[in-house]
Amino acid sequence: MAKVSLGLELLTASPPKSLTGKRIGLLCNSASVDRRLVHARERLASIFGERLTAIFTPQHGLFAEKQDNMIESAHRLDPLLGIPVFSLYSETRRPTREMFDRIDVLVVDLQDVGTRVYTFIYTLSYCMEAARRYDKSVLVLDRPNPIGGALTEGNCLETSWTSFVGRYPLPMRHGMTIGEIARMFNQAFGIGCDLTVIPLKGWTRDMLFAETGLPWIAPSPNLPTPLSALVYPGQVIWEGTNVSEGRGTTQPFELFGAPFIDPRAVLETLAETHLPGVSLRPVEFEPVANKWQGQRCLGFQLHVIDPERFRPYRTSLALLGAVVKNHGNAFQWKRPPYEYEHERMPIDLILGDRAIREAIEQCAAVEDLELGWQAKLSEYDDLRRAFFLYGS
Repeated sequence: MAKVSLGLELLTASPPKSLTGKRIGLLCNSASVDRRLVHARERLASIFGERLTAIFTPQHGLFAEKQDNMIESAHRLDPLLGIPVFSLYSETRRPTREMFDRIDVLVVDLQDVGTRVYTFIYTLSYCMEAARRYDKSVLVLDRPNPIGGALTEGNCLETSWTSFVGRYPLPMRHGMTIGEIARMFNQAFGIGCDLTVIPLKGWTRDMLFAETGLPWIAPSPNLPTPLSALVYPGQVIWEGTNVSEGRGTTQPFELFGAPFIDPRAVLETLAETHLPGVSLRPVEFEPVANKWQGQRCLGFQLHVIDPERFRPYRTSLALLGAVVKNHGNAFQWKRPPYEYEHERMPIDLILGDRAIREAIEQCAAVEDLELGWQAKLSEYDDLRRAFFLYGS
């Protein structure tokens, strides 16, 4: 198994001279640990002492304790260091001048999961914009993309559907590390802050998380394993429906279902659809929280049997189409609000294009959907290569 060295580990082994005498802020959460499970704020405090002056946290809180969308975290004091912790998923999602007045450099150590709708990368983008505005620097400590950096998948976000689950025209599976995506945000999308990235050592684009030798700490409560992260680029779409995405179970996103689903009918509808690398196992489950709490749900567990061939977005869109076709009377799209959007349909924000939802309602084949977005996906693939830190 490969040994991957994290940006955090490389920074603390040889602190950059650019940090000499600077006041440091740290954007992090509970997954911001080294291979020995020592947290980033402990490692930075051991080197920089009182110059670590503030902590910033993304959605779900410092300890990833908040369960769901639009459940905010309060500002607080860090229980270990006694310094301010500013929540960027609170009354504001953008750092204020008062927050940034405490720091000269923002160090970012967040575990992204490689999916367009995961909000950590947009919290990063807001911090980069604030850094430019308030004349601060940003230093990103890179971490692996847990679902690999070789493959991309899905339609690119249409700019008319920008939101906190999609600020830039990325595909659903974006195929970049958080350091690479920071570079792309900064240059291709015009943020223009003073940005430095400390790359990983030993990571290659074809690596899944299990191959890195690093411990997995859930970056948010419902991504408890690397497998949940692998299915997430597709299974997240159930958040825009009345179908349970498995929240309230021990296997969120791997499981999905609802009381009205007929697994046999869904499988019959999908009989001619090519869904490589995955086995769909019919299941019953009862969520203890969230949608259909305490009710028997029928659906499937996704078993990924060949990660290289598995296409999460294709798989889940095909499943969604089959559920809509067979259960149109009971199936419903979730109504707003969703991630601070109070008018637009959550599913349109998640899919990044209302036309895809409308095509699914008309029983469009997933193969036809893919043909429709292939040109823009190819353009994105060309764009992202300019910001690679780890080969082609």
